[in-house]
Amino acid sequence: MSRTAITGVVPLAKGTLPVLGHGLLLARDPFGFLSSLPAYGDLVRIRLGPQDVIMTCAPELTRAMLLDDRTYDKGGPFYERAREASGDGLVTCPHRLHRRQRRLCQPAFQQVRFPAYTEAMVATATELVSSWRDGEVVDVNEAMVTLTMRAMVKAMFATQLSAELDRQVVDDLTIATGGIFRRMLTPPRLNRIPTPDNRRYNHAQARLRATVADAITSRRADLADHDGLLSVLLSAEDSEATDGPPALSDTEVAEQVLTFFLAGAETTANLLAWTLYELGRAPAVQERLHAQTVNALGGRRPSFGLLPALTAADQVTTEALRMYPPAWFLTRTATRDTRLGDVRLPAGTTLGYSAYLIHRRPDLYPDPDRFHPDRWEGRKPDRTAYIPFGAGARKCIGDRFAHIQATLSLAVMATGWQFVPVTDRTPRPAVHATLMPRGLQMRLLART
Repeated sequence: MSRTAITGVVPLAKGTLPVLGHGLLLARDPFGFLSSLPAYGDLVRIRLGPQDVIMTCAPELTRAMLLDDRTYDKGGPFYERAREASGDGLVTCPHRLHRRQRRLCQPAFQQVRFPAYTEAMVATATELVSSWRDGEVVDVNEAMVTLTMRAMVKAMFATQLSAELDRQVVDDLTIATGGIFRRMLTPPRLNRIPTPDNRRYNHAQARLRATVADAITSRRADLADHDGLLSVLLSAEDSEATDGPPALSDTEVAEQVLTFFLAGAETTANLLAWTLYELGRAPAVQERLHAQTVNALGGRRPSFGLLPALTAADQVTTEALRMYPPAWFLTRTATRDTRLGDVRLPAGTTLGYSAYLIHRRPDLYPDPDRFHPDRWEGRKPDRTAYIPFGAGARKCIGDRFAHIQATLSLAVMATGWQFVPVTDRTPRPAVHATLMPRGLQMRLLART
């Protein structure tokens, strides 16, 4: 984009480097860099490689941008890399394709479907904790990624995969999600070089697509309703559709499956990993969570019907989403000349926003770096200042799925286990499409 075409003052953030722009700062210290941006004003310019990105730092401007998805369409370096991974799925597709896809995918997230999904979530969490041993030290990232990806596989296919295929899908998803953001920060020509990382990424992508295509073919031939996401997507119809075919093609279904895997599994794993880290640093909060959960369950297994009673787990999840939102850095593209705040932006301008940046503003959240679930006691999040899943028509369709999975998984883990840090060092975030706490290890103590 041409910087001279912007009318209004948009300062450039400090620390830009030749070729890389601010990419190195984002990779090395994403939390610190993002937290520094509001000091420049409501809008600030950063560079990702040679490309300029206008970051929105004010909650009102961010919400205005998200609500007008026709003017500020999905675009920019993040979505360009994500489309390479999942095609034009619901998360990455342009505005012109979104409304039809949303209508066809919505039945998969209706209330009636959630009891079956939550069974898969709780069963997977129960399997995980059954494998733990008192006093052992676990790699929290690995455990949570395995948990959420296996739960997603069960919810998607509503069937048990072989152990070998289950491991393969989890491995391929891990490589794919890790590669999207890395490729966003590097010039496109470097992503085409056959380096070991690029070869692993391409191989994982190819296997994932083949696995999903086989599953679709198999399910098309099976007339039974398996209650899984895949079955719902294959059977969805919109008889009143005027903007495209009334059902999803096999290619479109494959893109939606890949989208839900890539957008849903690692985001929830990231949320749970940071939650356990914060609970380890706040023993009193962890004990209240344990006591309230045990009391609410009364010896029963967590379930969809018991969610309203799990108030402590819900507040902990809400606070963790504030501190470590999945949508930590996303981009949009202006489709026409427009004005945002006091700045006139030409068509083609790339904009960025960060829920993390908004959620850590001290004028919106007192003591924003403190893990304080009690701040949600009797209070609902403000839609302008709390945007872990975005806003408007493009708000994540799986927001409830992710929140429920985190809440129920947390209830399963907190009931029988205590999480103790093995070091007082703050983990550095591993920069992926989400921000995982790198190398986080915790000791597990069984509760009697």
